Amino acid sequence: MASQQQQPGGPMSQPGLQQSASLQQQQQQLSQQQDFDPVHRFKMLIPQLKESLQNLMKIASLNLAHNTTIDNGIKSSDTSVQRFDKSLEEFYALCDQLELCLRLAYECLSQSIDSAKHSPNLVPTATKPDTVQTESMSYAQYLGMIKSQISCAKDIHNALLECSKKIAGKGQPQGIM
Repeated sequence: MASQQQQPGGPMSQPGLQQSASLQQQQQQLSQQQDFDPVHRFKMLIPQLKESLQNLMKIASLNLAHNTTIDNGIKSSDTSVQRFDKSLEEFYALCDQLELCLRLAYECLSQSIDSAKHSPNLVPTATKPDTVQTESMSYAQYLGMIKSQISCAKDIHNALLECSKKIAGKGQPQGIM
């Protein structure tokens, strides 16, 4: 039995390798998705922020105690203490990362809300007729919505073209036309 597992072409080696490879791919995809998810990143940064704050407070108290002993003349400044500014900078860097995560999460939520507002209902597909929802819109309604969105996009495009022509016209000297 052991000789079968050790052989490269044995019956146990191929399915186990394929299963572990697919499991690793799934874990990598999940970790990549979580890296881009601002809420997950926020949750991952909170323990680091707590640790950084604890470290900052510990260094501040050690520095304060050290300065107090020097001020009282008990000790000289021969001993080295950790730098407060470095730990403060680390704390602020984590705070900045958390702020960015929150802003990104807010933007994602805003886009999701806008998306639901401008396209609130699903269109049933012919491939899945059994999953038709009561909230879905008909294909004609969907076409009307798409036509209005295209019209709006054309209006924006035309407005941008008009503005660019005005800007380009102001850049040219008046005598040359």
